[in-house]
Amino acid sequence: MEMKLQPQPHVLLLPFPAQGHIKPMLTLAQLLCHAGIHVTFVNTEHNHRHLTQRESLSARFPTLRFRSIFDGLPSDHPRSISPYFLDIVTSLRSTTAPLLHQLLVSLASKTNDDIGAAAGDQLPPLSCVITDGLMCFAIDAAEEVGLPVIAVRTSSACSVWCYLCLPKLIEEAELPFGDEDMDKTVSGVPGKECLLRRRDLLSICRMPVDHPVFKFFMEEHIAITRASGLILNTFEDLESSVLSHIASKFSKIYPIGPLHALLKSRVDDHDLSSSSTAMAASLHREDRSCMTWLDSQRPGSVIFVSYGSLVKLTRVQLLEFWHGLVNSGSHFLWVMRSDVLSDEGEHMRHVTPTELEMGTKERGFIVDWAPQEEVLAHDAVGGFLTHSGWNSTLEAIWAGVPMLCWPQVADQQVNSRWVGEVWKIGIDMKDMCDRTTVEKMIKALMGGEEREVFTRSVDRFSKLARASVSESGSSYHNLEKLIQDLRNL
Repeated sequence: MEMKLQPQPHVLLLPFPAQGHIKPMLTLAQLLCHAGIHVTFVNTEHNHRHLTQRESLSARFPTLRFRSIFDGLPSDHPRSISPYFLDIVTSLRSTTAPLLHQLLVSLASKTNDDIGAAAGDQLPPLSCVITDGLMCFAIDAAEEVGLPVIAVRTSSACSVWCYLCLPKLIEEAELPFGDEDMDKTVSGVPGKECLLRRRDLLSICRMPVDHPVFKFFMEEHIAITRASGLILNTFEDLESSVLSHIASKFSKIYPIGPLHALLKSRVDDHDLSSSSTAMAASLHREDRSCMTWLDSQRPGSVIFVSYGSLVKLTRVQLLEFWHGLVNSGSHFLWVMRSDVLSDEGEHMRHVTPTELEMGTKERGFIVDWAPQEEVLAHDAVGGFLTHSGWNSTLEAIWAGVPMLCWPQVADQQVNSRWVGEVWKIGIDMKDMCDRTTVEKMIKALMGGEEREVFTRSVDRFSKLARASVSESGSSYHNLEKLIQDLRNL
């Protein structure tokens, strides 16, 4: 008797509308499609228009379809997470949530007519929603349609555990706190009682507990535990102790990071270079001229400087960093986004000091955006001055590059504490930004006595990351479990 093939599942992926969330979610989409699963990837209309290489990704992965949904904001809204975060999340909850419900009803129907499907290619009914953990209105929408939900947190496990402990921190009167005694340790994060100081907690912990942004994150991390599972972009050997705590809150957790590396290990495609995956998920146009400049530099001599896609600097901060970089004597590649200044337009109004122009001409290279994974993998790069965003931290660990951390928002303060104190793969420079400190820290990172400790430690974690995405590795195995669980739905 001929066996009937079981149809492949169809999942909808919903990222939070920011570069650092879209990139790992789109990598996850490619991994699922490679396993034959149908994926509908839903961006806001604004980000859908700006996402590069949609067509080439759809051609490479025939079961990947892109859809867009209205975010409720006027067309001329800047949609910058900083300082418009509340605008964005309020609009998503009020306008996007009901539109998502309508889309789920349509895709869950056995007769759904998907506009992205080729003629005669009937898309199977939607079987699961995989939502970003900051889009928990999707849990309500999915439950109303009768669909299971798996959540994704694109930040570190250590920061997720801190978010989940917010109620406990309030209950134990460790939140809120004032500006005084920022080095006081906190005990309300089980398992990390002697590690975290007030300054190392999530950036929202510096707000009043009734602040709308604090309340948003607290509500989302209470809601997220209703999901049937949690996907994390990390690996067991990196965050095992924290993962065991998180596992107490969810029936299933899937640590499958580093996602960008897992994709390369799973997809045997010579066209799938680090540049093509990065570009596919980028809302910024990369300037590849920096790669030619790096080719002309000595091995390990360059410090790469990037504050990610969201962090803003004042002009004073930018000049302090610039002086520190030039005075350190190191060669540097600096991603200086056109929108990096918090005081818009200030960049053009002031003349750059002559000594900075001369120092940059001699030893520096500045671009608006760089192919970060390729830059970190380049032999010339010996250090990374970073905002400690989780994608950047994982990419540096994978490449074996020690870090100088200057965290600003969200999970970054927690990540930088782990970099400096737990993993010992770099220096935590949080809450400091003067040229003397920047110069001193760069010299320590690039050639000080501690450098050998950093490089030895980051090399060890880099090897563990590579092992995790190999066929016998934990992340590879956890992805297999996720795929099987989706098929069993």
